[in-house]
Parts: sequence; C-alpha cells; structure tokens
Amino acid sequence: MEETCEFRPWEELVPEALGLIFRNLSIQEKLVVIPRVCKSWGSAVTDPLCWQEIDLERCSGLFQQPETLCRMLEMLIPRSSGLLCKFCVYWLPNDQIFSLLSDNAKYLRTLKVPCAKISDSIVKQVAPRLFNLSFLDVSFCKNIGAPALEAIGKNCKHLTVLWRITHIVDFESNSANDEAFAIAATMPKLKQLRIAHRLVSTEAVLKILSSCPELEFLDMRGCWEVNLDQKFFDEFSGGQLKVVGDKQSY
Repeated sequence: MEETCEFRPWEELVPEALGLIFRNLSIQEKLVVIPRVCKSWGSAVTDPLCWQEIDLERCSGLFQQPETLCRMLEMLIPRSSGLLCKFCVYWLPNDQIFSLLSDNAKYLRTLKVPCAKISDSIVKQVAPRLFNLSFLDVSFCKNIGAPALEAIGKNCKHLTVLWRITHIVDFESNSANDEAFAIAATMPKLKQLRIAHRLVSTEAVLKILSSCPELEFLDMRGCWEVNLDQKFFDEFSGGQLKVVGDKQSY
C-alpha cells in the first residue's frame, strides 16, 4: 500500500504563521519581494508581527536624502502597531520621527540611532515611553547631552548597554564630564558602556565605576585624560571588568 503525503500550499498557511516567518526577512524583501508572490502573502506581510524589528543599518546608504528616510520611517513605524522591539537606523532625521517612534515603543528593548539629529528636549519628553529599553546607542548624536542621558537613566530602569561614542575629530570640543556624572547617577545596572573619544576626567570615570557595580565592559579608547592603569582595574573589579583603552592594554 502506497503512502501518500499531503503538503499544504504555502499560500494557505495561516497569516500568523506567515508573519512569524516573514519577520526574519530583510526590509527590502518584506517591502518588495513578498507582496508580489500572492495576495495572501501580501496581506500577511502587513501584520504587525512582521515589523517588530526595523533595522535599516545595512541599507543606510540607500537614504541619502533626509526626506526619503522620513517617508520610509513614517510608513514603517506605524506598521508595528506598538509591537516594536528593535529599531536600528543611522541618521534619524528629526525630533518628529523620534516622537513617532516613541509612540510605538511600549515593547522596545533595542534602540540604535547613531548620528541621529535629535535634541535634549525631545528625549526628555519621550523618555517615559522608552521604559523597556535595555540597549541604547546614541553615538555621534551631537545635539544631545547630559539632560538627555539623565532622562533616559531615570526612565529606563532596565538599561544595561549604553553606547555614547564620538568621532575622534570632535574630541577637544566635547567635554563629557556632565554626561559621565549623569550616567553614574541614573544608570546603576549598566553592564556595557562605550564612551570612546569622549573628554572625560579620571574623577568622572571613577564615579561611573563606583556607581555601576555590574559593569563588565568599558570602552575608553581615546579618553586620554583618564589616568588609570591595569592594576587599578584589576583590584577594583577583581578581574571582572574588561577595559579597552589606548594608553595601555587594560
């Protein structure tokens, strides 16, 4: 007796199952390829489950004009219907888009917006909506400072990773002691901190170390004003803290 095996056509899969599959595809595939396959796939790819992660890092070169990126984000962010978990975009163009993002950030845990053109005022305004953040990258964001970081620290109690790197050419004009003290005062659960090429003092770094007991990794490349050595870090952390710097191999 021959055994028969029945295969269910892909187009007949329930939309929820398709959504879970499509969420792993790239932005380009979800926008261009999937909708052309069939009507059921085109409908399924609009499900918010497909847009829990919006990651444009690898295709940032496609959006040379801020207006183009604005239109793209104004289309993509609402598709998450408030289920957004991860958002990664270079050159976020303005405060308005950041506010739109925060309206859909109830479940947002990873936020990477290097080079974003956002202000202290908008970060302070929307920080209460970012309460689930655990990973934040605001490197090269020239228009924010200690007020923004303080607002993040006070509202994002689950934050364990902060990247606040600046470009080496901006070193002398970016005194960051106020930011360092804001980090120390409001982010006690940090495990990873990157502050490469920031103009911070030894005192400011010591304050971070004493206020963030769970810190496991500290990137201080280019922080030439900090005068701490390998022996100090080993004694302070019992060898549990990995430090990357320039003066010596920590």
